[in-house]
Amino acid sequence: MAGHVVISGGGTGVGAETARHFAKAGYKVTILGRTEATLRAQGVPYQICDVTDDAAVRAAFAAARGAQGPVTAVVANAGAATSVPFAKMSAADLTAMTDVNLTGVFNVWQAALPDMKTAGSGRMIAIASTAGLKGYPYVAGYCAAKHGVVGLARALAMELAASGITVNAICPGFIETPLLERSIANIVEKTGMSAGDAAKSLTKGNPQRRFIQTDEVAATALWLCSDAAKSVNGHALSLSGGEI
Repeated sequence: MAGHVVISGGGTGVGAETARHFAKAGYKVTILGRTEATLRAQGVPYQICDVTDDAAVRAAFAAARGAQGPVTAVVANAGAATSVPFAKMSAADLTAMTDVNLTGVFNVWQAALPDMKTAGSGRMIAIASTAGLKGYPYVAGYCAAKHGVVGLARALAMELAASGITVNAICPGFIETPLLERSIANIVEKTGMSAGDAAKSLTKGNPQRRFIQTDEVAATALWLCSDAAKSVNGHALSLSGGEI
């Protein structure tokens, strides 16, 4: 099912790896992000936008469509995580998490939908998290947002099921990316642990005792866009070594 895929958060980590996988499979690829330097480094067409800005997202999709044709698949990958005890959270902290992690998915999916409805087929994918399937301490806002993504995917999958469009969420555990490095540094700063012990504290929840790799997430997204996955709809696929 090669076509034109748009990937948000495409300049680093999972997004960049996903872009490489899709390009190798013969897709036309457009990546979205806020930082031009990291986008340009990926060597594929890109559009600069903040996924929390609906107008900017729609403009980016219009430009991508004009350059490479209708969008046939979308991977809503852009996200962010902050750690704070619930008692110290503000409403602004919660909004910051839902804006990028949930509203960002909503904006990207809405911008992709018209092309897919016209074609009578398409693939909508969100990179959620195991935090969309269970709770973790000190990241209540992140968990709430990612649970929202899973709910959005399940609802939209039912709404669009007869249209030829599938909607799914991929829910990885801790992925070895720059975002994880920042989480480890935060643990070190707050607890005095060594970086190695901090990493072990994060892998202990994974029965395989390891971090998920970006290529595992990218390959799952590519599979969801294949004909083999045309009946996979409304799922939250856990990539967690059996954690959940």
